[in-house]
Amino acid sequence: MKIILTHEVTGLGTPGDIVEVKDGYGRNYLLPQGFAIRWSKGAEKQVTVIRRAREAREIRDLGQANEVKEQLAGLKVTLSARSGNGGRLFGSITSAEIVDAVKAAGGPSLDRRRLELPGHIKSTGSYTVQIKLHPEVTASFPVNVVGAK
Repeated sequence: MKIILTHEVTGLGTPGDIVEVKDGYGRNYLLPQGFAIRWSKGAEKQVTVIRRAREAREIRDLGQANEVKEQLAGLKVTLSARSGNGGRLFGSITSAEIVDAVKAAGGPSLDRRRLELPGHIKSTGSYTVQIKLHPEVTASFPVNVVGAK
């Protein structure tokens, strides 16, 4: 099955890539989750729009990715969330909240889809979050979650 990726899929490609996958993988996972659309001549024209949007938010080169990695390494990100007894949060911390907290702490603007959370963050404490800045550069930074009543 030939598909066009609309989101980044680890091990498969980035948005705008035209890839060949097994029928079941495409039909049962990629298409229903919205990670891809079926390939057609009309859909192939949309690839240029998808690639243009990706290039606008993508880190340009390896040097820029290393600069952003250094900025993140020296950053202290703190998130405040409502919590109950024992530090258990009401809800969980999302990647969008982490991106906003990085921006508020004076860090660079990041793409929330490239964040890799260490599971669900549902309690107060310190966590290490990773982000894939470039195919060759992965940065990690600490996130401290504090409770608010």
